[in-house]
Amino acid sequence: MRCWPLITFLFCFSLLSAQNKPLLYNVDDLPQSLMLNPGTQIDFIGHVGLPFLSQIHFSAGTSGVSLHDIFRNDGTNINTRIREAMHSMTSYDHFTANEQVEIISLGWKLDKRNYLSTGIYQELDFFSYFPKDLAILVNEGNANYINDTFDFSQAAFTGEILTVYHLGLNHKFDEQLTVGVRGKLYSGIFNVESTSNTGTFSTITTPQGPNKYRHIVENMDVLVNTSGFASVKDMNVQNATAELLKRSFFGGNVGLGLDLGLSYVVTEQFVASASVQDIGLMFQRDDVESYHYYGSYQTDGLEPLFPDSGSTIPYWDDFENQVKTNLVDKTYNEAYITWRPAKFNLAIEYGFGQAYLPCNYLTVNKVRFMNQIGMNLAGVLRPRGLVYAFTTYWDKKLTDKQRFRIAHTLDDYSLANFGLMYSVTFNKFNIYLAANNLLGFRNLAKARSTSVQLGLQMVFKDL
Repeated sequence: MRCWPLITFLFCFSLLSAQNKPLLYNVDDLPQSLMLNPGTQIDFIGHVGLPFLSQIHFSAGTSGVSLHDIFRNDGTNINTRIREAMHSMTSYDHFTANEQVEIISLGWKLDKRNYLSTGIYQELDFFSYFPKDLAILVNEGNANYINDTFDFSQAAFTGEILTVYHLGLNHKFDEQLTVGVRGKLYSGIFNVESTSNTGTFSTITTPQGPNKYRHIVENMDVLVNTSGFASVKDMNVQNATAELLKRSFFGGNVGLGLDLGLSYVVTEQFVASASVQDIGLMFQRDDVESYHYYGSYQTDGLEPLFPDSGSTIPYWDDFENQVKTNLVDKTYNEAYITWRPAKFNLAIEYGFGQAYLPCNYLTVNKVRFMNQIGMNLAGVLRPRGLVYAFTTYWDKKLTDKQRFRIAHTLDDYSLANFGLMYSVTFNKFNIYLAANNLLGFRNLAKARSTSVQLGLQMVFKDL
């Protein structure tokens, strides 16, 4: 069967779990909210994360098909189910995965208006549109698609693994406006991208031609860039792992990035906020290898000829030479630049149920609310535009040390995406857990996305 790569691909994504970032957005007593909005309002004077444990985050999803669609036990042939799943998807359906692990995380209040935070985290990000035409061509061939066109531009994907070093400042201008900025240094470990492909393939009938069909490749231009791959592709697992770990500490390619954010108290109960993350780029210069396929060609197939001399004509050699001349396959090593997948958040919250919390010399006495209801619009910039998610939530403080958030998200993966976040602090030791698409946990094979995020850290609200 020719579709095991597709099955394996879907299987890997369905096993990964994901976190919907709005579950932690504007949670004022969790330091991770500063990573989503450096200008958020905060309710602590310092934090120290447990190394490798302060944030463990995985995210994955598929917008068009689930494992159940492929492996359901309904008596049909698996090839039939694969074919049905492929035809039900569009070239705008996509697969995505993101993973983050905080290596170091800490922050402290400089004075009443400024909070400094810094740290290191490792991130993996992968995104691919479903190349429907090419998948059908590989799986079924072109016999049933005479005079149809297969589009190479549907193949578009990006993937990267990198380490991020960051330093951020949260500044409170007055009782209404808080702004923040975070600078980032990227250390690239691995990158692959192919985003601006063009060209078509078609088979047309030619009743008056030398053969019944003509095969046409027109304006093909497919480019796959990689960095960090060429030097490890022939290594064993142990040596490859050692090489990748070395690149985590500025041993590979480098880049720069910026996060910006603000929050504004419209009235005592209404707070609006906005942020943008990873406005940045990577300079891919080391261990670069690119694969370029381009050209145009058409053929009516092999036409047997019988020369009078009785000599043999090298049909296949001639055909192969024509293909190589017209459809060029090149591998070269040239630096290239990639942009990070920029993200944005827009949110508004309404607080009710006043709670007057104590103050100290680093904080100001202000009204807090035991309940917030809010709306959040989030987006990630991908090769063909923004991918959106819209979240509504209820955030409840049970006590000064416990809170939870219940959320509902509308996105490309589900219309019934319910999430839950819970945070508890024991003598300054904080534990939080966030899970999204809770209904999907009943049957992970049917879930098109799942979500989990957790962390352990020290959070200081007073001295």
